[in-house]
Amino acid sequence: MKKKKGMRLKGQLRMYMNWPLIMTVLLVAMNVWLYMLDKKAGFIMSIFILVYLAIAGGLYFYNRSLILADLIQFSAQYKGIEHTLLKELAVPYAITLEDGQILWGNDAFTALTAGLRKEKYLNRMIPELHPGVFPKKDLEHSELEVTYKDRDYLVEMRRVSLQGFSQKEELLQIPEDEEFFVAVSMQDVTELNAYIRENEDQRMIAGLIYIDNFDEVMESVEEVRQSLLVALIDRKINKYIGDVDGIVKKMEKDKYFIVLKKESYKKIAEDKFSLLEEVKQVNIGNARSATLSIGLGLNTATYALSYQYARVAIDLALARGGDQAVIKDCNGITYFGGKKEQTAKNTRVKARVKAEALREFIATKDQVMIMGHKIADPDAFGASMGIYRAAVSLEKKAHIIINTVTESVRPLYDEIVDSPAYEDGIFLTSDQAMDYITDNTMVVVVDTNKPQMTECPELLKRSRMIAVLDHHRQSSNVIENAVLSYVEPYSSSTCEMVAEVLQYIADDIKIPSVEADCLYAGIMIDTRNFMNRTGVRTFEAAAFLRRCGADITRVRKMFRDDMASYRAKAEAMRKAEVYRKEYAIAECPGDIDSPTVLAAQAANELLDISGIKASFVLTVYEGKIYLSARSIDEVNVQIIAEKLGGGGHINSAGAQFDHTNIQEAISVLKETIDEMIEEGDI
Repeated sequence: MKKKKGMRLKGQLRMYMNWPLIMTVLLVAMNVWLYMLDKKAGFIMSIFILVYLAIAGGLYFYNRSLILADLIQFSAQYKGIEHTLLKELAVPYAITLEDGQILWGNDAFTALTAGLRKEKYLNRMIPELHPGVFPKKDLEHSELEVTYKDRDYLVEMRRVSLQGFSQKEELLQIPEDEEFFVAVSMQDVTELNAYIRENEDQRMIAGLIYIDNFDEVMESVEEVRQSLLVALIDRKINKYIGDVDGIVKKMEKDKYFIVLKKESYKKIAEDKFSLLEEVKQVNIGNARSATLSIGLGLNTATYALSYQYARVAIDLALARGGDQAVIKDCNGITYFGGKKEQTAKNTRVKARVKAEALREFIATKDQVMIMGHKIADPDAFGASMGIYRAAVSLEKKAHIIINTVTESVRPLYDEIVDSPAYEDGIFLTSDQAMDYITDNTMVVVVDTNKPQMTECPELLKRSRMIAVLDHHRQSSNVIENAVLSYVEPYSSSTCEMVAEVLQYIADDIKIPSVEADCLYAGIMIDTRNFMNRTGVRTFEAAAFLRRCGADITRVRKMFRDDMASYRAKAEAMRKAEVYRKEYAIAECPGDIDSPTVLAAQAANELLDISGIKASFVLTVYEGKIYLSARSIDEVNVQIIAEKLGGGGHINSAGAQFDHTNIQEAISVLKETIDEMIEEGDI
């Protein structure tokens, strides 16, 4: 009885039931007013009010219990309807415990998991939905897309708090720190994803195709056949793009603009841009094969941005030597091809233009700081000395940044340091350079185009004027905001490039013999005594340096090995492993001076063994493993090194491992070789 007396209506229903009492107050007020006007009328009104109160009170107390009973019955029916609606909901819905144990699932969920009714845990049905992806205390809900029975589902997992549940519920006891359920709903988004993919596949992609060596190819064929050769190349390009429903528009004699669908790009990416090889096969008597560079811009919001990406991609393809496709999107850059070494151009027009630009930039600054890559080799050191001479000839103060003087450059370094012709501050460390730099300083980087490989990467952030001279192929990670970028992958060495630039920097420039030795040594080491990557311009640069006083005999004596180094190199070659009958892999001892230089020498000498297509020598130095990769012309070691995070040239490349486990590094190298052979990259 006490419980019944304590039951009260709430909200709008209570207000509705109290209206008769509110009306009684108004009637009493009106009755008082009538008494003031006429007592008889007021008395009669009082009788009517009493009758009204009796009737209204009776109805109120009589109907109150009926209304409460109806409300209880409606609540019970509503609970049943709510349960029925949830149970028959078209969206699969389930309730689980924190560990993924399924407590309840509606009909749609039961039908979806019909073949797995005995499974009690959600992750045994759908492995992606394990407890680790459930929302935690600080997250009310989370979403995850999964694939189940060849359908895509967007799963929403909502944390349902049951605080105090165990105190009220007599049948189920749940630990206080786990008083929550996870409500899991699965929305089928298969069709939606299909429409999104279809829309994405229909997105247009802008691209550019350049013939790398158009002039050279035309010169190698008779004049009457030149138009036929151009027509055959045009036909190859138009047919290849036309077969994937693309559009080709010829802009210039050697440049094409193309438009593709994204699904078409996927097709040509699967065959690794076979157009690159098809064009090389066009031969009507031409002594040289035509090569292409392709640049595409993917995954952009606008077509204008896609074209801009394509321009960046084609520039990168050309900077890397051509004969490849470069695809740039918002996530990074992808490379295809690049297996052929670009033929060096005999013209020096570009060298002259770059030299004039470099001269103008240097003239606007008070001082020049020059740096190469870390662990400087003769090429980096010689090129630095060449740029130093260019700055001095323009009457500018110059410094060379070098942190570690290796044995390969020690003889040249000591000769310059000991010479009274050079000031004491010619060589600086990275820390010293940061104190010297001002707003009126130009930074010149030689023999590398990767910011993290330079002697002082922080210097690049401080300088507003940066020039880069390098002969390595560019990668996606390049020095940004360079006012001058002179990158020629076909050059034998950076010293060759600098030797050419020096001839145009100033009239009758005087190069001291020791600096000529430095430049000559860089060319000699990088070309392996003029046996690798040498062209007409290489010998012309060497001849120029010889005229400047370079002493070939003195340079040769500087680079003779001591007995310990020679024995270490011989030991590395003795223990070399021949992998897959074509690849020599060796380990060079790291307990000697300049082991990286010795590793490069060992890699070169391993190529003299018959049947070896490429050589790889690893050595430990300063807490890292350095890899030297070499080949003659059968294998592109540069793309192998790029896979390992390095880079370089087609027949001379390198990489680094941030550990000292040689066996682990060799395993990674072998896996990379296997993978690239299977994919047809080498």
